[in-house]
Amino acid sequence: MLGERTRTWIPIPGKLQEAVFVERPNRFLVRCRPLGEAEPVDAHLADPGRLRELLIPGVRIWLLPASGAKRKTRWTALLVENPDRCGLVSVDTRIPNRLVGRALAQSAIEEFEDWEFRRAEATLGRSRIDFLLGREDGRQLALEVKSVTLVEDGVGLFPDAVTARGARHARELAHLAQRDGWSAAILFVIQREDVRRFRAARELDPDFAAALDEARARGVQIVARRCRIDVDRVTLGGTVPVN
Repeated sequence: MLGERTRTWIPIPGKLQEAVFVERPNRFLVRCRPLGEAEPVDAHLADPGRLRELLIPGVRIWLLPASGAKRKTRWTALLVENPDRCGLVSVDTRIPNRLVGRALAQSAIEEFEDWEFRRAEATLGRSRIDFLLGREDGRQLALEVKSVTLVEDGVGLFPDAVTARGARHARELAHLAQRDGWSAAILFVIQREDVRRFRAARELDPDFAAALDEARARGVQIVARRCRIDVDRVTLGGTVPVN
């Protein structure tokens, strides 16, 4: 499915330990049993979303050994087998920004190939945007990146829980896109490969869906891309249609 031009990838930073998911005590913690071991271990989860369709007791999950003296857990949950058991899903919301940052630096995203990468985490007034792009004529583009893990019947959906922050970001970009010399875009990075199209999860968060509609009507570019997830790397794939 990755027969598109983009081939940007980032490595998984270490050897993963396969385990079986047991339970999720809270939003940022999962309990898993590593293969070959009798006792479960706790792992940090860098995705506060619901993930109900993924974190099912007994599903395979891959853990990354953690480093740092201040860590409360020895592991970080990184990948989960998708419900159809035909691929992997990344459950680390930090990966999309790393992946997109590298792709922008390589001018590897067709939708933004006419823009130059300026910097990440740029501050604009009271807000911070994920990436700032620019052109020689002085025009600038604010790019926000969103991580997507929820897929139903081949449709990628965002969000998987109410996100007031996401709605606020969409409205801020809608306002910015109306200013002279500015463009704005939202890139939804779907951290799995089994997706054919994308849309806002209106039934889960109607306010975010309305904010996205407003943003698009005011000129904000909406883009969605799939990923290929392997145990040693994450590869940015091609564009999927946005409804």
